[in-house]
Amino acid sequence: MALGQSMNAAARVAETASTPKRSSIFLVDDHAFVREGLALVLNGESDLVVTGEAATAREALDAIISSKPDIVMLDLSLREGAGLELIKDLRARDLRVPILVLSMHDEAVYARRALCAGAQGYIMKTMPLEQIVLALRRVLRGDIYLSEQMATSLVQHLALGATDPNTSPTAVLNDRELEVFRLIGQGQGTREIARMLTLSPKTIAAYREKIKKKLNLKSGTALVRQAIQWTRSQANL
Repeated sequence: MALGQSMNAAARVAETASTPKRSSIFLVDDHAFVREGLALVLNGESDLVVTGEAATAREALDAIISSKPDIVMLDLSLREGAGLELIKDLRARDLRVPILVLSMHDEAVYARRALCAGAQGYIMKTMPLEQIVLALRRVLRGDIYLSEQMATSLVQHLALGATDPNTSPTAVLNDRELEVFRLIGQGQGTREIARMLTLSPKTIAAYREKIKKKLNLKSGTALVRQAIQWTRSQANL
């Protein structure tokens, strides 16, 4: 090998060694403009790079399994399926990729559910972009990320046995029931909810009955009314 070639090869090795490894991120959100905006911000960071994205839970599951990103950032509301179920599906397949939930849904209702499902962090979309990047880096380091208020609430609940501050009737619903309840509150009918969650209308009808029983509601009309009231209250937080 000529001296010049040897020097060029050494320079390339030195350059590669000095370039920090960029952590690969997989984005899951049903809005293309959100994914594009996040990718623009994250790709501008020297240590982060978006290597994949999906709009549905099914697309995301297959792509994450095959691409093995360093971290997954996902929303809870997806075009098909639900974010909480996607987290559970990833953990059921023993995929230990860190997961950060980025959502519009109130963390007082959903953060604990997300962590129980297997996520390592929860941050709301209303937070500044620099805070979202900070949360991403903390989860990549192996830390749990929650807002200070939510972290304090969890510590009180777990360590001190404090009463759950969330007095919403949805506290008695499991994850799937809460998702159905939320979609009812958005005005979705049984068939549409079934399509969105990739379940059968019969299954959704059974969930509606379970929700009515847990919330002590006597009719489908009462269920719809309470679901709408709750959904509006969440939008006004």
